[in-house]
Amino acid sequence: MPTLFRFLTIVGVLAAMLYGGSYFLASQFEPVQEETSKVVPGVKIRR
Repeated sequence: MPTLFRFLTIVGVLAAMLYGGSYFLASQFEPVQEETSKVVPGVKIRR
């Protein structure tokens, strides 16, 4: 049983580090928002 607890502890710590790292990256480095437009071939807009 001690090896099971050790394994679960290590997996839990690694999961917490991954979650914390992704949260930190998402909150500190937000992408710049810019508007893009693209012409779709074969589509005509009626005016």
